[in-house]
Amino acid sequence: MTLMLVLFGFLFGSALGSFLNVVALRTVTGTSWWGKERSRCPECGATLEPRDLIPLLSWFLLRGKCRTCGSAIPFLYLAAEIATGTVTAIFLWRWGVPFGVQTLLALVLGAFMLLNSFTDLYEGYIYDYFALAPGVLGLALRLFGGLPGFLDGLGGAALGYGVIAGIILLTKVLMKQEGMGWGDAHLMAGAGAVLGWKFVSLALYLGFMLGGIVIVPLFLLKKVQRKDAIPLGPFLALGSILTLVIGPQLLDFLYFSTSWPW
Repeated sequence: MTLMLVLFGFLFGSALGSFLNVVALRTVTGTSWWGKERSRCPECGATLEPRDLIPLLSWFLLRGKCRTCGSAIPFLYLAAEIATGTVTAIFLWRWGVPFGVQTLLALVLGAFMLLNSFTDLYEGYIYDYFALAPGVLGLALRLFGGLPGFLDGLGGAALGYGVIAGIILLTKVLMKQEGMGWGDAHLMAGAGAVLGWKFVSLALYLGFMLGGIVIVPLFLLKKVQRKDAIPLGPFLALGSILTLVIGPQLLDFLYFSTSWPW
């Protein structure tokens, strides 16, 4: 049963990842991603056929190239499908049995964190409505936990937003330069509403640590400069996803109890 659940999660997540990638691409280009708008090759404009849109398989069958013009299909498209499928499978393995509020919260947060990561990677921008959407859904689901669960979500949203907002303001005041954007603050506000204040604390810590592990070596190797814009959203997203997987164990190690529904 667990194996079937994980397999279903990966396949469903891969299809979801394909959709999220389309939403991200069309959002950054100002194109409608709903209604009757058909998928097209960004290079030649040819309408893509159903066989060109099969998650995972189409990229390999087409050898990473457009069927019409032969232009390269970015590997990031395939990576988006694999990443979303993997995250969905892990969440269903971790929280899927029994299927409850925690499962829905994890899936909602995972999907939107990945969507925001895609827009941040494509354009270096996090859209407020995508960042705050999981917070609205998360607070609604937290009503099942009564007033304590709802207040924990509000506390998580305030903490997630407050930490990033504080860093932004300190950077502008003390260093007189632009650092993180307000989209990162909204992203962690939405995540905090789902995670609660304890889990969002771990998510922030893990996100900053992962960012440092990647960015500091690149800085030392002079692959990036201090003033280069580096997307932080994917690191915060990964920190949030890791928190949903190992958060209870980390809190137990630190002698903290978990909060509803985790």
